[in-house]
Amino acid sequence: MPPRLKEKYRSQVIPKLKERFSIQNDLAVPTLTKIVVNMGVSGAVENKSKVDAAAKDLAAITGQLPTIRKAKKNISNFKLREQMPIGCAVTLRSTRMWEFADRLISIVLPRIRDFRGVKDRLDGRGNYTLGLGEQTVFPEIELDKIEFTQGMDITFVTTAKTDELGYALLKELGMPFQPAGTVAAEKVKKKRRKPAADKPAAEAGTPQGASQAS
Repeated sequence: MPPRLKEKYRSQVIPKLKERFSIQNDLAVPTLTKIVVNMGVSGAVENKSKVDAAAKDLAAITGQLPTIRKAKKNISNFKLREQMPIGCAVTLRSTRMWEFADRLISIVLPRIRDFRGVKDRLDGRGNYTLGLGEQTVFPEIELDKIEFTQGMDITFVTTAKTDELGYALLKELGMPFQPAGTVAAEKVKKKRRKPAADKPAAEAGTPQGASQAS
């Protein structure tokens, strides 16, 4: 039985995108090709076991064994040496890709406290990256067993040739983008605050390390 989100793509998303963008061929409709989940581990230089712990959590979240990312060059100021482990990543395709996207959209993002949607900033080529501040939002992670909180970047790679097509694809799949005008309203609120009252806040759609989803 095909994944639920893939079935939704075939039965609902393809017809809607064909009509909206006047696409004649089903194969020309944009689709997901892969999802890349990347964890850059802070403190990996001082504590190498952090990378192993992050990889263990990432495997539990995605159901796939991560690859360890290593430094490509020496950076003496950060005591970083070439080939030193600094993070881990997983590339999901096919069934695992659709199942992960479904869990993320329907279960994980709604679990985030005060969640108000993700920002709609694509990369100019129809791909989209969102950041999560910690791995504990995934139900696969047991809170009493985590060694440290770890953020991650999740990139949706599509066949869309434009951001408009990529946005439409993800929106129809259920990606909870913020309503139009939300970002502008937040900027106005920040300007009205007094400087002394300003506090750094994580925003949805930003790279990993944020406290909320992006």
